[in-house]
Amino acid sequence: EKLAVEAGYWPLYRFNPEMAEQGKNPFTLDSQEPTGSYREFLMGEIRYATLKRQFPEVADQLFEKAEQDAKERRENYKNMAAK
Repeated sequence: EKLAVEAGYWPLYRFNPEMAEQGKNPFTLDSQEPTGSYREFLMGEIRYATLKRQFPEVADQLFEKAEQDAKERRENYKNMAAK
């Protein structure tokens, strides 16, 4: 979904093993830096909005952790693509 990619929730990447055979990096990160709000994306999903309504404090902690994890994952993907 476009919103998931824009928020950084769902990164777009490709892996082509044939590139490694040619001595090139087989990993390509296709998605740009996130332009949307990670939290707004989560709140647009029923499963996360329900969690927020039922357990607001726990949800906030989980959302913060998920956003941080997504940022770290994106940095790892950027490093992989740069090699």
